[in-house]
Amino acid sequence: MSDRPTIAVLGGGAWGTALGTMAAQNGNIVRLYARDAVTVESINRNHRNNAYLPDIDLHPSLKASTDAGEVLNNCDLILCVIPAQVLAGAMQELKDRIPVEPPLVICAKGIERKSGLLMSEVVASILPDHALGALSGPSFATDVAKGLPTAVTVAARSQALADRIALTLSGPTFRCYSTDDLTGVEVGGALKNVLAIAAGAAIGRGFGASAQAALVTRGFVELRRIGQALGARPETIMGLSGLGDLMLTCSTPQSRNYSYGLALGRGEDLTGRPLAEGVATAAIATELAARKNIEAPIIAAVAQILDRQITIDEAMEALLARPLKTED
Repeated sequence: MSDRPTIAVLGGGAWGTALGTMAAQNGNIVRLYARDAVTVESINRNHRNNAYLPDIDLHPSLKASTDAGEVLNNCDLILCVIPAQVLAGAMQELKDRIPVEPPLVICAKGIERKSGLLMSEVVASILPDHALGALSGPSFATDVAKGLPTAVTVAARSQALADRIALTLSGPTFRCYSTDDLTGVEVGGALKNVLAIAAGAAIGRGFGASAQAALVTRGFVELRRIGQALGARPETIMGLSGLGDLMLTCSTPQSRNYSYGLALGRGEDLTGRPLAEGVATAAIATELAARKNIEAPIIAAVAQILDRQITIDEAMEALLARPLKTED
C-alpha cells in the first residue's frame, strides 16, 4: 500500500460512515459508496450523514458517491460495511466492479441465515480470488465517528496481511490488533449479538442485574464452545472480538441488539426498530450448535423467544430448572 492509501468504503450506514470518517481523519484518501443519493449529497455538501449520524461532523475530505465503480477505481483497500443478511446479494451485484488486487475487509457481523456461512465464507464463494479480512471488536459507530478511543481486531488468513491492514487503519484514537484467526474473530462478532438480546430481555423483563450477569457469563461459555468447534482459538475468543465485544454489546442501550432485547422484555412494539443482527443470527446459531452436538441453551432460548415458541418467563424458568452441574 502507498504512503497515503486510497480506501473504498462500501456502505453508507452508521458504521460505514464512521469508519470512513475515521480513516480520512487518519490521513487516508477515502471514498464511500452509498445507494441513497440524499445521503451522498449530504456527506459531500454538509459533511453529515443525516440518516444515521445526524449530530456528528464528518471529516471534510470524506467523499461519497452512488457510483460503485468510481469509488472502487484504483483503491488500495476495501472496507465492506454491508449488513450480513444482504451481503451475498450486494457482492453478486458488485463483483464485476471489485478489483482483485486490494484486500477486502468485512466489517459486518453475523452468520448468513439461509446457509450458515460466516461472512468471509459468503464473500469467498462469490469472490474466490480476493484476499479477505475482517474487522471486529467493541466499537460503536458514534464513538468511532467522534474520534473517541477505540480498539478492535483485524483478522486475515495471512498474519502479514492482517498486520498490513491493521497498520493502514490504525490512528491516534483507533487501534487495531491483528490476528490470523479469521474464524475466531467472525464467530465472536456474530454470537455476541444473540447474547446481547438475552441480556437486554432480562433487564427489560425486570429480572435484575444478577440474572443479566449470569446470562452473559454462561452465554459466553456457549460462544466459546461453538467458536472452538468451528476452529477458533481460545485467545481470540477471550480477546477484543470475543469477550470484549460481548461486554460492550450486553451492557448499554446504545447497542442495537441489547436495545432490541430491552424492548422485547418490556413487551414493546418491535416494528420498525433499527437492525438488530442477533435476530437473524439466533436461529442459525442454534442449528449450528445442534449440528456440532454443543449445548447452547441460552442461544436456543433466544431463538425460541424470537420465534414466539416460548415466553421470556418460560425461557428463564427452563434455564433455571436445568440439571445441576459443575461450572465449565
